[in-house]
Amino acid sequence: MGLTITEKILSRALVSGNLVKGSRIGIKADQTLTHDLNGIMSYLVLEAIGLDSKKVELAVQYIDHNMIQADHKNADDHNFILDMTSKLGIITARSGSGICHALHLEHFAAPGKVLIGGDSHTVAAGGIGSFAVGVGGFDNAMAIAGQPFYFTMPKIVRVNLTGRLQPFVSAKNIILELLRIVGVKGGVGKIFEYGGDGVKTLSISERSTIANMGAETGATTSVFPSDENTRLWLKAFDREKDYIPLDADPDAEYDDVIEIHLDELEPLIALPSQPDNVVKVKEVEGVKLDQVMIGSCTNASLQDILSVANILDGEIVSKDVELGVYPSTKTVLRESFRRGALDKLLEAGARIFEPICGGCNGCGFAPPTDGVSLRTTPRNFKGRSGTKTDKVYLCAPETAAASAITGVITDPRRLNKKPLDFKIPDKFIIDKSIFIIPEKDPKKKVRKGPNIKPIPEFAEMEDVTRGKVILKLGNDVTTDLICPAGALYLPIRSNIPEMSKHSFKLVDETFYERAKAFGKSIIVAGHNYGQGSSREQAAIIPRYLGITVIMAKSFARLHLANLVNWGILPLIFTNDEDYNSVDRDDLLSVETMNLKAGEPVKVVNLSKGKTMYLSTPLFQEDLDAIKKGGFVNVLKDKFKNKGEN
Repeated sequence: MGLTITEKILSRALVSGNLVKGSRIGIKADQTLTHDLNGIMSYLVLEAIGLDSKKVELAVQYIDHNMIQADHKNADDHNFILDMTSKLGIITARSGSGICHALHLEHFAAPGKVLIGGDSHTVAAGGIGSFAVGVGGFDNAMAIAGQPFYFTMPKIVRVNLTGRLQPFVSAKNIILELLRIVGVKGGVGKIFEYGGDGVKTLSISERSTIANMGAETGATTSVFPSDENTRLWLKAFDREKDYIPLDADPDAEYDDVIEIHLDELEPLIALPSQPDNVVKVKEVEGVKLDQVMIGSCTNASLQDILSVANILDGEIVSKDVELGVYPSTKTVLRESFRRGALDKLLEAGARIFEPICGGCNGCGFAPPTDGVSLRTTPRNFKGRSGTKTDKVYLCAPETAAASAITGVITDPRRLNKKPLDFKIPDKFIIDKSIFIIPEKDPKKKVRKGPNIKPIPEFAEMEDVTRGKVILKLGNDVTTDLICPAGALYLPIRSNIPEMSKHSFKLVDETFYERAKAFGKSIIVAGHNYGQGSSREQAAIIPRYLGITVIMAKSFARLHLANLVNWGILPLIFTNDEDYNSVDRDDLLSVETMNLKAGEPVKVVNLSKGKTMYLSTPLFQEDLDAIKKGGFVNVLKDKFKNKGEN
């Protein structure tokens, strides 16, 4: 039996376990990626365990998320990062050089490599044939420290692309179609591996857009083959030496196959406020817009910017719409300027922002109250834009550009424009000044501003856990809901005591006060708890506020790992009756003395005299770590006992 692309890469990287679906495996990272928002927690962990040098082949730090320097907080954070990366020997991109996933794709990502990154959209590197996984800051720190990354071996699903996209139907529509098919939970426990004759029609930036938004299905990652298009991309960035051909064997076996016929696709759009709420653009044409945003780690490549400029050429943005454009990197910005694309955007009335995440995570360009915003970003969770009452639609850049002109959602094919004929340049502008190559200095004094607080200390789990149900929630609770994004909150992300005051405010303004009053409490939720980003603060904050058990119908993969790292026990309802029987303020008792993988956990509702048995989705190693207060405590002890500095 032949091997899939995934199996070929993992076979080389495997350090623990076997590639058996559903089993626990450990792999060694070739590369790590960190950004300024989640990197603070990674470096606080590395500082706590006393690491003095990176233990991974390549570690790169980007400064692209937390960029509104309204006061000292962000600037202090960036100084802390610069000192820690110099101390540990980590390459650092200068502030505002570009969005981490796009910059990494340009300069470092390579086929066959394992990339562990402290951001859920690290999976974007799958477009070049990397096995890239998004993790929380703790797991990212462990990868930098040379520790294996442990996860459950997923199923491998072949996504077969056939045919060729039609004019004005770009690659964003492929991933929107996959989201329409499988939904935001359909990728959990799976890897999407792309193949078929349609793959060779897609550029690396297009493949990266698709791989990036695979995160919105809940998938562990997505992987594309490495072929001639991969070689041309690497050659254009003077990296042809990184090229290797990589494809699945003809007789490789998959757990499932999904067929997408590219020539049958038409412009698609995700309605507010979930990425899988997908319909054809023509079904919602005419919806009036307040704002259009083009950019983020999806759809801000040179190909995207040139396509938008082609549509806007000779046009004027509607007087009722504000159009903002975030190019993905300085290279894209300079290449767009070289080709006259920026002039076309500016003449049409667009605002051009520096190449950062910006409006995607609510750090600038927020829509007005009740505003309708059409965006090319990967997510449209309620309030993520920075405006609590937003109505965010997701679409391809061609739909966004056409709609900015008309002022309403518009199928780009209606404008009768000539489609862009894009070819990758033989050579991109390569700006070496972007990166700071560290002079490793283990004794370097690290600047730490007053907003950076130490990691909270968490005790071991008691043998019986009692607490009131502080919240009862439904399905698809996002990490944005638990730990909000936006310009008001990003600067305090590394300050857990302060950040905790804003947790769950979109669903319960009293949550923080009640949590402090309860002392110990439990959260109950439906399916897909923890959907979305890798921010581990969404696990640390509840733990800090006394929550040690979360009971849900199912959990998102990345957030589940964060819960284990920080000592929160995740339990799964085995039937709807038990979920329905629990109400807010019920007092529950959970037997946590002898947690065993595969065995039920007894939960007694003391308020109603009802006994339930819930399951746990964890391996024994995870349960043992939770009993000790989380993997953060386990690793502290491990490094302390080894005497590693």
